[in-house]
Amino acid sequence: MKKTLLLFLFFSIGFKGIGQTITLTPNPFNENEEITITVSNFDPMASWGVSDIYLWAWYFDQNGDFGGNALQTGNNFNNSPDTARFTNNGDGTYSYSFTPTTFYQATNISRIGILLKSQDGSNQTGDQIFDVGRFQLTLNSPQENSLTILNANEILNISASTPINADYTLFANGIAVATATATSSYTNNYTVTTNTDFRLEATDGTTTQNVSFRALVRPSVVEEALPAGLLDGLNPDPNDNTKATLVLFAPEKEFVHVIGDFNNWQIDDNYLMKKDSAQDRFWIELSGLTPQFDHMYQYLVDGTIRIADPYSEVILDEFNDQFIDDITYPDLPAYPTGETNHAVTLMRLGDPEYVWQTTDFQKPETTDLVIYELLIRDFDALHSFDAVRNRLDYLVDLGINAIELMPVSEFDGNISWGYNSSFHMALDKYYGTQDAFKRFVDECHARGIAVILDVVYNHATGQNPYFRLWNECGGDFNCPVASNNPFFNVNSPNSFLQFFNDLDHESPATQAYVDRLNRFWLEEYNIDGFRFDFTKGFTNTVGDGNSFDQARIDILTRMYNEIRTYDNDAYVILEHFAPNSEETQLINSGMLVWSNHNFNYNEATLGFHENGKSDFSFISYLNRGWTTPSNVGYMESHDEERLMYKNLQFGNANSTYDVKNLSTALDRQQLAGAFYFTIPGPKMIWQFGELGYDFSINRCEDGSIDESCRTNPKPIRWDYADVPDRAALYENWSDLIALKLNEPIFKTSDFTLDVGNSNGLKKIQLRNQNAATGEIEYITILGNFGIIEQEINPSFQKTGTWYSLLDNNTPLEVNNSSAPITLAPGAYLIYADQPSLVLIDPDDTDADGVPNSEDLCPDTPFGATVDVTGCEVFSLPSTNFALRTNSETCRSSNNGSIAIAAQQSLNYTAVLSGSGINTTSSFTNTVEFTDLAAGAYQVCITVEGQTSYEQCFSINITEPEDLSVFSSINSDSRTVTLSMEGGNIYTIRINDRVITTSDSNITLDLTQTENTLEVSTDRNCQGVYSETIFISNTALVYPNPVQNGSPLFINLLPQNDAEVNVTLYTYTGQMVLRDRYDVRQNRIQMNMDTFNSGIYILQVETASGVSNYKIIKQ
Repeated sequence: MKKTLLLFLFFSIGFKGIGQTITLTPNPFNENEEITITVSNFDPMASWGVSDIYLWAWYFDQNGDFGGNALQTGNNFNNSPDTARFTNNGDGTYSYSFTPTTFYQATNISRIGILLKSQDGSNQTGDQIFDVGRFQLTLNSPQENSLTILNANEILNISASTPINADYTLFANGIAVATATATSSYTNNYTVTTNTDFRLEATDGTTTQNVSFRALVRPSVVEEALPAGLLDGLNPDPNDNTKATLVLFAPEKEFVHVIGDFNNWQIDDNYLMKKDSAQDRFWIELSGLTPQFDHMYQYLVDGTIRIADPYSEVILDEFNDQFIDDITYPDLPAYPTGETNHAVTLMRLGDPEYVWQTTDFQKPETTDLVIYELLIRDFDALHSFDAVRNRLDYLVDLGINAIELMPVSEFDGNISWGYNSSFHMALDKYYGTQDAFKRFVDECHARGIAVILDVVYNHATGQNPYFRLWNECGGDFNCPVASNNPFFNVNSPNSFLQFFNDLDHESPATQAYVDRLNRFWLEEYNIDGFRFDFTKGFTNTVGDGNSFDQARIDILTRMYNEIRTYDNDAYVILEHFAPNSEETQLINSGMLVWSNHNFNYNEATLGFHENGKSDFSFISYLNRGWTTPSNVGYMESHDEERLMYKNLQFGNANSTYDVKNLSTALDRQQLAGAFYFTIPGPKMIWQFGELGYDFSINRCEDGSIDESCRTNPKPIRWDYADVPDRAALYENWSDLIALKLNEPIFKTSDFTLDVGNSNGLKKIQLRNQNAATGEIEYITILGNFGIIEQEINPSFQKTGTWYSLLDNNTPLEVNNSSAPITLAPGAYLIYADQPSLVLIDPDDTDADGVPNSEDLCPDTPFGATVDVTGCEVFSLPSTNFALRTNSETCRSSNNGSIAIAAQQSLNYTAVLSGSGINTTSSFTNTVEFTDLAAGAYQVCITVEGQTSYEQCFSINITEPEDLSVFSSINSDSRTVTLSMEGGNIYTIRINDRVITTSDSNITLDLTQTENTLEVSTDRNCQGVYSETIFISNTALVYPNPVQNGSPLFINLLPQNDAEVNVTLYTYTGQMVLRDRYDVRQNRIQMNMDTFNSGIYILQVETASGVSNYKIIKQ
């Protein structure tokens, strides 16, 4: 019996199996010929959800070694350039043409490799390899680069062909064993007696081609029970640093060899593992190893699949390690290029154990957790554990007490968020060494900071050894899971969210794997707990994961209980987002859950509140019906858009207030913090949120915004800490965190949130019923998330003295708990019924503004007024005096007054000066100065016995203005419009109508030819305005006859003349007057008193003509 398997020697990342057809024209081809790749039977929109296909291409040199990638296909797999895009031929096919020597900028090319992909690299095909050269040797049986497993002395049928006659030579383990000449077809039935590497060579006299294949004699595996106490993976001998036992769980596999530097990476039956069939495990004890030496090994399973140890602590990567510098990982061992392929396990024995310096660390209570979520890559340009450790002062000053690292276990590539996990137990070298990570954890503990790891057990990439051992492509990366895989589901049960290869969490093998991983990270690195990624996927229940799932609860509860068998207080935080009823069961078991409130908090900071969109009340565990604060609330996480980005792009605005202004947007982050950290329960900050980080989650390296760039590197802006407004936000959040962690009231279960109002006014109230004497029992937090100034009813829980905690405990006397407080947009207040010592400057312990070293009175009460020596001086609250003024009722009436009322009853003296007055009056509660003329005054108040106290007020007594009326007549509409000033209430009499109004402008109908108008106010002393308005469609002179003492009016037809010429003649024709008169409201006015009685002719010259009127003067 024989078994033939194809060996794949080429690496690719991720997978997406599709049924496309790829052809090359011409084929075969020379390196200097143009070739065309044609793709058919493939719809990228249907399969990948994109419209275009992109090429990723590389080549091999004449020695068969990797030569490089094509420049036109780019250097970033996650962002292909336009030059890599296939042409859509419009007939269901896509094509791409190039000449290899030009395309790869190389000669002596032996083979080329290609794959198809989406632009962002999220979808791709498997690798396609093509030989270069017109003369080609084709191996028909067995397949090229295959391994055939046979029994000893079994026949291997070999056949090959060439397009023309050639000479053939067959080599076995480097020795020529058979030849054939001048033939295009070659056959050989070779008897295999030992493991053999074959090479078949063919030449046409000019060109030589080679193909390789292998035959492996099925070894005889020793069946022997696994020694007790051994774990899967590497088991160093505790008594001998030259020995170690390797254990591999591999059901349904026949045999396993260990290959490594200690046997020159060759198949050697001396390194054939024993088998314990009862436990489905292979094992071997290695000896003769060198202590403190970089040994490397792999498992070669059934002679075909090379895998690193699934429980590797460090792996070497043939493609990505070259980009890790010596600063990040000093003395990184080189990958054994040319000896093997795929990931390799690094094994070091006998290294000194890390000595932990902090052994008495106490984890923060879950209620107190303030977690700082951090992606090492985007936190510091050196992207290492050491770099973050060197930044801990910054985080300590901020006040956080836990760091949550995004995944640090081995993931595909280097530049990643880390959720493409491949080796779950290996530390990713892009972040540093194992000891560097331990130093980081140790230093965090020394500073009171817990370390939480984000781990990814929902899935694994195609590099994962347990995926490669049982799949449909013989150990490659890019194909479906095999049905007999004990770790992975063939198909993900979640129809909506699918990531890489889905782990089967109902499988005992997977459960044992996860349990081993959890314990390793907790015990090896002394971390304090986990955030489990996408636990919604820990189920085999088919659906979108959004329904209640008892099976999922059971899986997670089992895992949690297993952790509790060896660690009583490790944090177990789930990214779950399942129904509240399900999360309730999980938290009742002791787990914590992520609680996303990004949308509601961002709507609040943006200034939009309609339909409850800024209501973040569900962040309260009480509002979820829970009795324990088990939800880790957050405004931002790695997965959510940054608040400040949206503030600056989409913030609400009016004519005087704009959220899109940087300073304003940062102020609103302080406001959000006041309504976030103060809500009892664990909280989380996404890195640099405390500085108002404002680059979009979807920012690309070129500054554009695109969802395909979601996980791309983002700018690292430590310079933000030097921007005053950003530094103020950091200090503000630091103060809020300090209050949360140090004032017992923030652990209370007696609190309410009023945060759903459509006007943006929000309120939080807390009570600590167990407050000791001097401790805070009540807190009221008020905030205006609107964009206009508003009043809010504080509803203080009691009257008396309250203290502004973020304003140096400034006191506020509350006599009416419901008296409204005015808040500017973006303003907030945090009041407590007792002062807090948490934020007191240690160099000014009584918070009076005088340093301790200069303070002669170190125990001054909070809010007291002191002198330069820090000693209290007499003072009264700024609100102690209420002043009321009454201005003059009429000009020069001298009846203004100033009244003073004092809250505290003391012996006061008030001195009034100004406007020619200087008078003094003593009082205890109230006093009034009367009979005051309009003018500027100053009132200064002193207190008997307090010689240093004086409080002065500037006051203006005003007098009313005279009544002023301007009338505008519209002859066409027969109306008059009045513009009035000087009064509060106007009384208008026009003809027989009386109108009372407070409006300054009014339009009235003119119903008669002669209309009598009179305007007065509610104060007689302001005078009366009167006017007679003539309105007519014909010119009119009146009164006629006219008498002395009565003016003569000439009502003109509507015209635009500002002045007209007027000539007056006696009846005998003698001219007695010629003058120009102003025209007002189409009317001129003349005084006839100086003329004798008699008959006159009045001539009026306008732009439209001359008119004559007969006038009788009596």
